[in-house]
Amino acid sequence: MTHTRCGYIGIIGRPNVGKSTLLNAVLGQKLSITCRKPQTTRHQILGIKTESNVQSVYVDTPGMHKKQEKAINRYMNKAASSILHDVDVVVFLIDGNWTPEEDWILERLKNVEGPVILVINKVDLIKDKAELLPLIEQLSKKMKFAEILPLSAKQKTQVAELEKALAKYLPEQDFIYPEDQITDRSQRFLAAEIIREKLMRSLGQELPYILTVEIDIFKEEGGIYDIAATIYVERDSQKAIIIGSKGQKLKQIGTEARLDMQKLFEYKVHLQLWVKVRENWADDERMLRQLGYE
Repeated sequence: MTHTRCGYIGIIGRPNVGKSTLLNAVLGQKLSITCRKPQTTRHQILGIKTESNVQSVYVDTPGMHKKQEKAINRYMNKAASSILHDVDVVVFLIDGNWTPEEDWILERLKNVEGPVILVINKVDLIKDKAELLPLIEQLSKKMKFAEILPLSAKQKTQVAELEKALAKYLPEQDFIYPEDQITDRSQRFLAAEIIREKLMRSLGQELPYILTVEIDIFKEEGGIYDIAATIYVERDSQKAIIIGSKGQKLKQIGTEARLDMQKLFEYKVHLQLWVKVRENWADDERMLRQLGYE
């Protein structure tokens, strides 16, 4: 009789260390949106990988950060820290630079009962690999980590080794999810995330992160997904930047989002985008709940 292992793995770290890139590398497909700018991930997202007798349920979380100026920042920190005592093993991801943010996260990890694996991401950017051993030695003194593993999520180097290491810490139990399921999130949620990713990537430094996306219509008719979404910003000037000259910027964002949705959903997609101003939405708890920031 084959014993199956199944459990939850929390991926935590400060913003922009590569948590979503790691999840996508493990799954072998794009599930979490990625961007070089910090605070791209705002919600917990489950990525489920079932292989042979192991089902690993990864929980991708927003980047943990000390500043909590707005309600949305408090929400993101809560979404990340709330999993620490609910998962079977924690992956603490850093990118080779230990900052005061890592010290702040480490204090929260010291109360975690389960194993914590420290993963040093972006090792492809370390030119002199001889620096790795002293770095690992130095980091091992920070806390009693179950293991310390260097990898590159972007290059998929050592990702398989991390998966093997994690499997040892998962409890022997039946699978929680069907073997072909890869996430707990709805297509509606994923559509909103894809639009937000395209906004962040297209707008560069022109627009702060004070934007969000709400799906107004999501229905299937005659083999086509009909999707309409509203992009909320805080000021008229931000709305003008997103729309662009003669609507070209919004059109470009819509085209890129539609193509990604068609690839993910394996359906033709008809997408309509609108931009509305909702002042101070990121600090309005009622508005956040309406937008799914629970």
